[in-house]
Formats: sequence, structure tokens, C-alpha cells
Amino acid sequence: MDLVWPAAAWALWASALVTAFKVSGRERPSKTPSAAQAPQPVVELLRGLRAQEVFHAALFELAGRGWATIHGDRLSLTPPRREPLLPYERWVLERVAARMAGAPNAPVVALMPDGADLESDFMPLVRQCALDLGLARRRWQTMIVPVLLAVALVIPWYATVSQAGASWAGGIASLVAVVAGGSLILGGRGFLLTARGREIAGPEAAPLNHEQEWIFTGSGWLGVEIEPAGSEGPGPKRQEVAGYVVKRWVDVTSGDEPGSRRHTYCLALHDGRSAQAKAYRVDQETYKDVLPGDSVRLLVKPRSGTVVRILAHERHW
Repeated sequence: MDLVWPAAAWALWASALVTAFKVSGRERPSKTPSAAQAPQPVVELLRGLRAQEVFHAALFELAGRGWATIHGDRLSLTPPRREPLLPYERWVLERVAARMAGAPNAPVVALMPDGADLESDFMPLVRQCALDLGLARRRWQTMIVPVLLAVALVIPWYATVSQAGASWAGGIASLVAVVAGGSLILGGRGFLLTARGREIAGPEAAPLNHEQEWIFTGSGWLGVEIEPAGSEGPGPKRQEVAGYVVKRWVDVTSGDEPGSRRHTYCLALHDGRSAQAKAYRVDQETYKDVLPGDSVRLLVKPRSGTVVRILAHERHW
């Protein structure tokens, strides 16, 4: 079984794919003026957060502008205003009104739409807003390039199957062709951040006022103090703590190298009873994995206030 020609065909297709991605990844001059201040949901999208958290940001931004009022853990819609709304903001208000079904108020946690609706309807509207603001761009201006790359897969696939038949090589070639072609078509034109988008999507800031932070405790919104975990005295090297993740942020400090920055990822945990929430340091993956409102059980180093690993994690939304 001679697979020299199939291997050459796959190598040529891979080279074309890499070249296309490199060319499309180059920064292009934007004709759209960059936004001076992007809406918080768009910023959360640019940071790569989940649809639930982007929706959460949109809902509370609307509440802050007077479209709704929040008392404790319950939300009430206010009379419509004349202020123009972005398409994703109209979608949020329509879904919230539908889930409230005429009730004067409802628990905030009950207003979250299904994940499928968020991904198929809500997130594309937020992405389009980012594109309109010049904070992101499409990898390709049309679908021609990904379609051509997907169609070109027929050549190495046919060369492999004609030589290998129904052997393991032919099966792997068919699987790769289906997966790669489907990814190119379903991925569409892609979504890339512009230079301005990357700047705006910088790390989330620390709480402005540690003495009075509004946090979601799982049973409502409370104003509590966030204090750093850790102690100087003797104690166990490891300790389990449990509660709700009520806030996340990133502390940015100067690094060892000139001009470099060090990012410290933090989250605040509240047990649902205390007057304070404890702030712990976490790694970047844990920071991305948990959302405000999630119930977690953590193994921590009590002396340094560092999270070792997540023992239990329950998505609240």
C-alpha cells in the first residue's frame, strides 16, 4: 500500500489551511470607529465568558439604567423608557418579560433563559454589537475561503481512500475530512478581536470599594465586606471551605521584567451567613471555570489564602 501521494495531498491541504489562517489573522485597518466605552456584556463576551454570565451582565446593566429594579433577589420591570436599546438588550427584556408572565416581580435566578436560546439567539446579537463597535472582526469577509478549504478536502480524502480502501488509513482519512470540513463550515467566518477589543477585554478590575460590595449569595443580593483570606498564626496546612462565588477579579501588578505585568486571579466566597466574604487566590483555569452564583467546595491553604483545587462545583444558573 503506497501512501506517498495521499500523504503529499494531505500536506498540501494542511499548508493551505495554515497559510489561510495566518493571512486572515493579520490585523486589518478598521473602518468602524472604536468605542470609547463598550457595554459590559460586550466586554464579558470579549473576555470569553459563558453566555449565562454575559446575559447576567446585560440584565444588571439594564437595571442600572432604570429598565428594571432589583430588591434583594427579586427583579421588577419598570415602565418602558424612550432610551434606544441595542438588539441584544431588547432580546433580554423580551425574554425576561416572557418568563415573568405578568407577575409584578420574580427571582433573578428564575429569569435565566435556556442555554440553547442564549447560544443561538442572544450571543450572536452580542457578537454583532462587538463587530459594529469595531472591537472584533470576522476572520474572513465571506464564506468563500472556508467553503473552498472544506471542498479541497475531497482531494486528499479521495487519494487516501483510493489507495487504502476500507483499511484503518481510509477510516482515519474519512473521519478527519468530516470533522475538519464540518468545523470549517459550522465555524463560518470566525470571530477575532481587534487591537482595541483586546485592550478593552483586559482583566476584570478589583472591587472599587472592599467595604461595601454588592454580591450574589445564592439567596439574594447583599452589601457585604470582602476581606482577604489568610492568617499568620498556626493552623492546618489544608482546609475545606464552601459557599457561593460572589465576585471575581484580577489584580494587575508590575512583573519582574521591565514593562511586564503579573496577573493575580481572585474570587470571593460567601457562606450565606457571615457579614464578610473571603477573597482567595486561584489559578487562571479555575477563574475561568467558576461564575458568580456558583456553589463550590474548595481545598485551600488557609495561611496564604490560595485555592489548591475545586472539590465540588454546582452551577447555580
